[in-house]
Amino acid sequence: MSVQPKKAANLTVRADLLEEARARKINLSQTLEVALAVELKKRRETEWLEQNKEAIEAYNREVAEHGLFSDRYRQFCR
Repeated sequence: MSVQPKKAANLTVRADLLEEARARKINLSQTLEVALAVELKKRRETEWLEQNKEAIEAYNREVAEHGLFSDRYRQFCR
């Protein structure tokens, strides 16, 4: 993973959460980066599924109707 440049951002946080995080010496920048990375990954996956919904459905119909291409090569299911 390459080191990306950082950029300052102003944001607001509930006072009680901020106080508790500071008391526990939680690195706010690192915590936000991790949380944003998780959320962005989740949203990209959701967007990808939506963008490819028709192709996935078509593939699933094809498999349901004709099976998988590799079915005839599987020895362990016979």
